[in-house]
Amino acid sequence: MTAAFHVLIADDHPLMRGALSHAVRSELSNITLHEAGSLGDAIDVIETCHSQGQDIDLVLLDLHMPGMNGFTGLFTLRASYPDIPVTIVSASQDLPVVRRAIEYGAAAFVPKSAPVDQIGDAMRAVLDGNMWMPDWAREAIENAPAETENSDIAQKIGQLTPQQLRVLNMLTEGKLNKQIAYELDVTEATIKAHVSAILRKLSVHSRTQAVIVARELQIQEPAVEV
Repeated sequence: MTAAFHVLIADDHPLMRGALSHAVRSELSNITLHEAGSLGDAIDVIETCHSQGQDIDLVLLDLHMPGMNGFTGLFTLRASYPDIPVTIVSASQDLPVVRRAIEYGAAAFVPKSAPVDQIGDAMRAVLDGNMWMPDWAREAIENAPAETENSDIAQKIGQLTPQQLRVLNMLTEGKLNKQIAYELDVTEATIKAHVSAILRKLSVHSRTQAVIVARELQIQEPAVEV
């Protein structure tokens, strides 16, 4: 690869960001690395780079950063920046997590325990416009029956605009319309309109039901080995 690439590593653990930075630099040449420790920081980096004419080419995304709320953060990034491919780099190796990540818009899924060369293979595949996942996951997913419930949730969530996804994310955190309006710097009436649209698109009748749907996108933090 001779083109210059801008890669964003989004993970809330500095040691993991350092390890991924080392892996990326050892596998790809002529790249610029950017780092973020939360979903909000990642969005800020993407916007800043865009304003400077240096668009991000690939995001390496941790599912358990602050602001992610499971897969809701992935939906938010894909809806806000559909031209930027996302590779999930996760401590989880559960097949349902891998499957849902791909169904919900990730271009690749790489376990954090993967060898450096696999991380390189995944990045090269995605930058070439392809998808990537470990062979064991690909084989298992291809041989497993389709999970229609997850597909239905993905289809409904996928109808939301980036701003509606942000509002839904804040609803799952228990924030009131007034708080959401303040944080997004819009009027409370605008938030009410977004909430109404969210309820309609999710086919539910209350904020509580919308939060229940959103929580279907959350995933359990992998156990820490000691």
